[in-house]
Amino acid sequence: MKLLIEKELNSADKILKPDFNSKTGRELLVFYLQTKFRQILAYDKRCNTPLFVDINSNFISRFSKRLINNPSKRLLIGITGESASGKSTICKEIKRTIEQLCMPVSILSTDNYFNDISAQIKEYGSFDNLRDSGYDIDAPSSFQLDILKEDLLKLSQGQNIKAPMYLPNGTGVSLPCAQEILSRKIIVVEGIATMYEKVQDVFDIKIYVETDNEIRKKRFMTRAANERNQNEENASKHWNYLISAGNKYVKPFRPQADLILNGNADLDYLSEILKYIHAVTNNFEQFPSHT
Repeated sequence: MKLLIEKELNSADKILKPDFNSKTGRELLVFYLQTKFRQILAYDKRCNTPLFVDINSNFISRFSKRLINNPSKRLLIGITGESASGKSTICKEIKRTIEQLCMPVSILSTDNYFNDISAQIKEYGSFDNLRDSGYDIDAPSSFQLDILKEDLLKLSQGQNIKAPMYLPNGTGVSLPCAQEILSRKIIVVEGIATMYEKVQDVFDIKIYVETDNEIRKKRFMTRAANERNQNEENASKHWNYLISAGNKYVKPFRPQADLILNGNADLDYLSEILKYIHAVTNNFEQFPSHT
């Protein structure tokens, strides 16, 4: 991929930069990007560990129309996948790379839109007890989806928001309007709720991260011990719950995703793809100035 970037930047065969304020100019850009994206896919297929598992057949045409007809709208990217699939890691890598390229990006986690369940946790004595009683933490009804959709629409229209903050300390407390999220040019939203029915249509690009269950379990158990101080019995119970919840609430939305990504792919490779997309989007020959 580095060779493709260098070839792109050093090529003398460039097109004149179109006027992106005109529909014709945007149509030219979209046609150009489609060609380059297919080049990326062809390259990816030859890799030992490809990043792209699958692509929705309607994605390229639908996203092209979005770029042509609604250029001022913020670009909303939704990233979902089962627990420990790698969606948060991919999200962080996207943010890191975009910031390296000096482009404005904001990150939002749908985990902050969990309902406040502090009263239930007090009643049952702990989160684990509440879960064991049958409370379904990953069900769509366990999220503030109306608020999430309202916030996403505001962000897409250029308005900053005050998002809730769900405290990850086992208390189940959700603080309303606790964190400011700026409506930057690119907004990346990650979490299982990004593809729930109420909110999925807000996104311009919907990404599903997929990883083998054995790899996911190893990641989850390590995180449970090191970051959450869970004993093996509780961690195993929660893992079994997550498998069931993933089958019920996450996997059914896989066919509606635009891109299925390999959650075990090399992050440096992902970063290089993003840099290549940036290079081809900005590498035009300028119109000669008239004096």
